[in-house]
Amino acid sequence: MSALPPCPQCSSPYSYPDGALLMCPECGHAWSPARPEAEAEAESGAETVKDANGNVLQDGDDVIVIKDLPVKGAPKPVKAGTKVRKIRLVDGDHDISCRIDGFGAMALKSQFVRKA
Repeated sequence: MSALPPCPQCSSPYSYPDGALLMCPECGHAWSPARPEAEAEAESGAETVKDANGNVLQDGDDVIVIKDLPVKGAPKPVKAGTKVRKIRLVDGDHDISCRIDGFGAMALKSQFVRKA
């Protein structure tokens, strides 16, 4: 057997080195063996959500949109500078659930907001 650690995401024992990273052939996850704190964070499920500036976001925070964001089905985009109050963090690609005045409930990506 290999002395390489199992995949932190799916626990597959078939990890292999690929340059500076370790790869999992079963789930496709790539991780750095030099960062055990990142593996521990992934295993515990306690992922932190950060805004565009690297500030940690929490439920109930207020954020500001930093880029015009087009909205499907709406005649106008959410403008940069729009303040969003009382966000909720959720799992998934769009990790912020919120309500924006004039648009209603929607999901945003944390990379397009900054903490107010």
